[in-house]
Amino acid sequence: MGLVDQVADELWVCHLGTIAYRDALAIQGRLRTRRQAGQLPDTLLLLEHPPVYTRGRRSGAEDLPFGEDFYRAKDIDVVDTDRGGRLTYHGPGQLVGYPIMGIDDVGCFLRTMEDAIVAAIAEEDLPARSRHQEGIDYTGVWVEDRKIASIGLHVSRGVTTHGFAVNVHNDLDPFAWVVACGLPDVAMTSLANELAPRHSAGMPCFRRRMAFHFATAHGRRQRLVSPWRLGIDTANPTRLAQRVPIKTISSTPVQAVPA
Repeated sequence: MGLVDQVADELWVCHLGTIAYRDALAIQGRLRTRRQAGQLPDTLLLLEHPPVYTRGRRSGAEDLPFGEDFYRAKDIDVVDTDRGGRLTYHGPGQLVGYPIMGIDDVGCFLRTMEDAIVAAIAEEDLPARSRHQEGIDYTGVWVEDRKIASIGLHVSRGVTTHGFAVNVHNDLDPFAWVVACGLPDVAMTSLANELAPRHSAGMPCFRRRMAFHFATAHGRRQRLVSPWRLGIDTANPTRLAQRVPIKTISSTPVQAVPA
């Protein structure tokens, strides 16, 4: 019996702290290779990014109306990705989740991810909802007509990368400088913005809630593991388990899923 079979009822959850977007791409690729080979169970990475715009496979030049130099002058990187969807922003104070999971139904996986985010936000006494029935551009989670969480996915040989981003207490201004999510009139919001003048529980508490509800939505028990257990070197985790080497990633055919 392999490792994946032994822990089939678990979701491994790893907190990476703040990590550069390009480094996170490389980590996801390596873990995906191990998951495809049955060397790693389903895993959820939780982290934050320095300021960066990421362009999905449906993004166009019109999504950055001022040109890349304008944004880089504001110390915001611009990165093309292989995920579905359009352009979005990541920055400090936003909780990003990257599930490296085997799936067989993309639509069901997206809806389950939305349900988990809605459940986590509900613990802040804030009602949120999915709008997927309104079309592909409305994938994500919304508070009334304001978008609080974005989702973009990539699937290769049945294993996911990329995932979700929930605005907790991040700066919302960078969303206003672009065409976020391909929606010119979208209003982005955050937990802090919606709950003011009340205070949200904060990033550590919301991160725990998000991990719990994500695992529960997928019918799993969460197991917290260290980056070293996954073979990841980062600057700011806690060493909880022995280091495991990561194998190099190989080229594989891909399937993009819009966000």
